[in-house]
Amino acid sequence: MIICLVLLIAISSMLINSCRFSENKEQAPVPRKKTLPPGTISALPEDYVSPADNPATEDKIELGRLLFYDPILSGNKDVACGSCHHPEFGYAESLPLSIGVNGHGLGGQRRFSAPNDIPFTKRNSQTLLNTAFNGIDEKGNYSPGDAPMFWDLRAKGLEEQALMPVKTLEEMRGHAFAEEAIAGEIEGRIKNISAYKRLFKNVFGENSITANNISKALASFQRSLLANNSRFDKYMRGDKSAMSAREIEGMQLFLNVGCARCHSGPMLSDYKTHVLGVVDNEQLPVSDSGFQASYAFRTPSLRNLRFTRPYMHNGKIKELKEVMTFYEDLPGKEVPNKNVKKEQVDSLARMLKLEFKDINTILEFLGTLNDDKYDRRIPASVPSGLPVGGKIK
Repeated sequence: MIICLVLLIAISSMLINSCRFSENKEQAPVPRKKTLPPGTISALPEDYVSPADNPATEDKIELGRLLFYDPILSGNKDVACGSCHHPEFGYAESLPLSIGVNGHGLGGQRRFSAPNDIPFTKRNSQTLLNTAFNGIDEKGNYSPGDAPMFWDLRAKGLEEQALMPVKTLEEMRGHAFAEEAIAGEIEGRIKNISAYKRLFKNVFGENSITANNISKALASFQRSLLANNSRFDKYMRGDKSAMSAREIEGMQLFLNVGCARCHSGPMLSDYKTHVLGVVDNEQLPVSDSGFQASYAFRTPSLRNLRFTRPYMHNGKIKELKEVMTFYEDLPGKEVPNKNVKKEQVDSLARMLKLEFKDINTILEFLGTLNDDKYDRRIPASVPSGLPVGGKIK
């Protein structure tokens, strides 16, 4: 009897302690998942700054405009900067991959001339509009001399970027000159043109036709190409009538979904590289592995998308709605690029909470980022006497 009583007391004690443990376990605080801030977006500055060693002047900008449209800068004198960065396409290109050397025609009509041994350019031509603000952060700070350039960040500043296409075989150099020789060839050509000698002297001084000054003039022109007064800019500066209720709703969805974690600041770009796993462009002979062979590419600006299709680093997505669908599919579906593993895809992209029902509303907002009142002036002629813009007609 005594043994049974002891056992009964022991069992009761165990049950009471078990209930207490269960109670305590249920009441223990559950650790919250860490959430990232949504990112911020804002209006562009109304004016830009230039590097201290390359201040902007009207004469320098106009010299840069002439050089930009003059095929004298290309190895075969058949292609200009403006061939693949034309104002009709927002200073970008309507082809997925541009045709530079040995090409003829403009935009979607551009083709290689026969015979041809020149490949397509490696990546889609990015817009030059607002490149003055490349690298601008969420607080509006930027350094024009250190601005991140190209899809893989291989140059800093427009001055360093300007002659890189001139030195690239498929873009402007061609087979006639070695990479290390083309800059000297260009200098010599320009020195033999009296109009250029006069213009360079006026802008830079005596005996100033150098590759460095050619770069500075081109950079000054490109930096002047602003499209910074969109309806979004007007709204963010205080004009609340500049955007409709649906566009404002789209902007809020853009933030809530997490788009602005990468597409942030005044240019709607963090200027960092991210792995997305976009399918390779079949026009390239090898897979493009991007920044440091990681398959990461720089976040593009979302401004003026109406003028700059097709999209992504290799132009593989034709329409903006398809881009949004790509991001909606990204968290759950297989990675389109067979060279990229699912775990390599950027975590910020995988965290997007984009739903199909919200896509059209977000697209309404993206439309407010367009500004078609940018400088479209093309010179009637260039000092070399060659066709303006190269063989684009």
